[in-house]
Amino acid sequence: MSQNVTSTMPKPEHPRPQMVRENWMNLNGTWGFEIDAGDSGVDRGLTTRELNSEILVPFAPESALSGVGHVDFMEAVWYRRTVTIPQEWAAHNVLLHFGAVDHDATVWVNGVEVARHRGGFTPFTADLGGVVEPGADAVIVVRARDSRHGMQARGKQATWYNNTHCQYTRTTGIWQTVWMEAVPEVYIKRLRMTPNLADSSITVEVPISRNRRGHTVTAVLSDKEELRIEAQAKADLDLTPSLRLTIPADALRPWSPEDPFLYHLEVSVRDSAGEIVDCVSSYAAIRSIALDGKVVRINGNAVFQRLVLDQGYWPDSLMTAPDEAALVKDIELSMAAGFNGARLHQKVFEERFLYHADRLGYLVWGEFGDWGVSGGGTIGHNQQPTASFVAQWLEVLQRDYNHPSIVGWCPLNETHQVLHDRLTVLDDVTQAMFLATKLADPTRPVIDASGYSHRIRETDIYDSHSYEQDPDRFRMEQQGLADGKPYINKKADGEEYSVPYAGQPYFVSEFGGIWWNEAEARQAAGVAGTDVESSWGYGQRVSSEEEFYTRFDGLCGVLLENPDMFGYCYTQLTDVFQEKNGIFTFDRSPKFDLERIRASQLRRG
Repeated sequence: MSQNVTSTMPKPEHPRPQMVRENWMNLNGTWGFEIDAGDSGVDRGLTTRELNSEILVPFAPESALSGVGHVDFMEAVWYRRTVTIPQEWAAHNVLLHFGAVDHDATVWVNGVEVARHRGGFTPFTADLGGVVEPGADAVIVVRARDSRHGMQARGKQATWYNNTHCQYTRTTGIWQTVWMEAVPEVYIKRLRMTPNLADSSITVEVPISRNRRGHTVTAVLSDKEELRIEAQAKADLDLTPSLRLTIPADALRPWSPEDPFLYHLEVSVRDSAGEIVDCVSSYAAIRSIALDGKVVRINGNAVFQRLVLDQGYWPDSLMTAPDEAALVKDIELSMAAGFNGARLHQKVFEERFLYHADRLGYLVWGEFGDWGVSGGGTIGHNQQPTASFVAQWLEVLQRDYNHPSIVGWCPLNETHQVLHDRLTVLDDVTQAMFLATKLADPTRPVIDASGYSHRIRETDIYDSHSYEQDPDRFRMEQQGLADGKPYINKKADGEEYSVPYAGQPYFVSEFGGIWWNEAEARQAAGVAGTDVESSWGYGQRVSSEEEFYTRFDGLCGVLLENPDMFGYCYTQLTDVFQEKNGIFTFDRSPKFDLERIRASQLRRG
C-alpha cells in the first residue's frame, strides 16, 4: 500500500528518493498545534490533551503557509495528530520518520516516549514496535524546543526579533515531511553507495536490522536499455553486507554536469527459502573527484565550478520549499544564469532538492548551518560550537553520502577567532568535524571552514570570502595566488585567523553580493510614487542596472581569468528578505537580463 495523496496534502512526494518502499504514508497536512511560551507544557498536560489551534505541516509556525504566521520567539511548540495504522501493515513494524524538527524534539506515541533528537537540520526515526499495532490508532505528540538563548546551530535564523542584515526570520518545530513506513523484522536500515570509477564499479553497503541465518542481500543495477547487473552476498556473516557491481565498458556512463546519468538500483533481502522479505528502490551514479595540485578534477577532467550561494528561503514558507516545483525552479534559474552549481549555504536542504540536483547535473557543496553559536546574537562571532555539532554533522553525512551532485563538504562557515597560543573549543570542534567528515566520506574534498578561521593545516581546500566591489582592487587582492600567497581573511588590525596556505586548490567561496534594488534606486533618484523600505547589501550599491552588469562582469572576470582558481561562489541566487543582492528577487522574479549574466560567466568551461 502506498500513501494516500489528497489535493490538500502539501508536499506529497516521497521525501527519501534514494530509498523507497511500497508501504509508506505521508503525514503532512493539518495537525493540532499550540505555542508553549514558557516551556511548561508537560506540567500543563499537553502530552495528553487536545491542543488549542491547528497548523499545516510541514511548514514552520513562523511561515504564512503554516496558517499560523507567528514570528515572535517561541521557547517550545507542540503538535498532535491521530493516525490509523493501515491494517495491511500487519506483521510489520512501523517506523515514524521526521525530516527535520528545529531544534530539540521529543516524540510520544499513545503516551509512550519513542524518540528524542537534537538538531534542527537532520532527520530522525522512531520505531513504534510494541507501542502501536497495524489497524490501531496512533496518537502522535511532538514537542519542539527552540530557545534563542544558548549555543545551538541556527544557520541564518536571527536571535533578535527583527530581520536585519543577513539574518532572517526563525524556523521553529517541524519544517520537513513527516511520514511512516512499514518494515519487516529483518529490514534494510539504509544504503551506502560508493562509486569507483577507476575500476568501473559501485560498492553498495547494506546495513540491516538483523543478521539472520540463511538470509542474503541482492542488488540489481539497471538502465533504460538492456543493462542488468546483479550481485549477491550473505547477510548473516558481516554486520554490514557489502556488494560490488561492476559495469561493463559499453554501459559505463560517468555522471557529470553534461551527462547526469543515473542508474536504477534495487536492493532486496531474501530469507533462507529465497523469498523477498524487504526491498527498496533507489538510484546510483558513478563519478570520481580528485585533487591535483590546485586543480579539482571530476571524472579526471578539470571543471571550473561556477557556484552560486543558495540560502534556500522562500517568502511564504521560509526554509521549507513551498512545493516540489520550487525546488526544481531554483536549480533551473541558477543554470539559466550560467551557474553550474551551488554552495547550499547555512542550511541542510531537503533531500528532494539533492535528488533534482542529481538528475539535472547540478554541482553542490553540502554545508552545515553552524551560525548562531555566539549565544548573544552578535553577528559574526561564531566561535563557540558545541559537541552536538559533530553529532549533527555526522547525521548530515550519513543522509547525503550517496548523492553524486555533492562534490565537496563544508562543515563550518566564517568562524571568526584570532589564532591563540592555546587550543580553543573552536580548534577542537573544527578538528573533530574535519576528521569526522574524512572518516565518513573519503571520496570528497573537505574544507575545514569556509572563510576566515582555517584551523586545519591538511584541509583539502582553502578559500577566502571577499566582498570587494571594485574589480581592479579585487584583481590586485587576488593576484598573489600564482605565487602561493592568496588573499586570506584577517582581522581588520592584521591579526591572523588562519594557519598558512599550503598550496591546496583555492577558490573565493563568497564574493560579489552586488546590492541592487530598482525601486530603491528610483526612490533615491527622486522618482515620484516610490516609497520602499531600506534594504541591505555588500559595499556601495550600484546606481543603475547597467552599472550592475559592468561590476558583475568585472568581478567574475577576475576569477575566471585566474588559471590557479578552481572555481568561485557568487553571492547570491535570490534576494532574501531585506538582503537585496540576488540575481533574482525573493519571489524568483527576474531582476536582470540573464543572457548578459550568463555571458559574463561562460568564458571558462
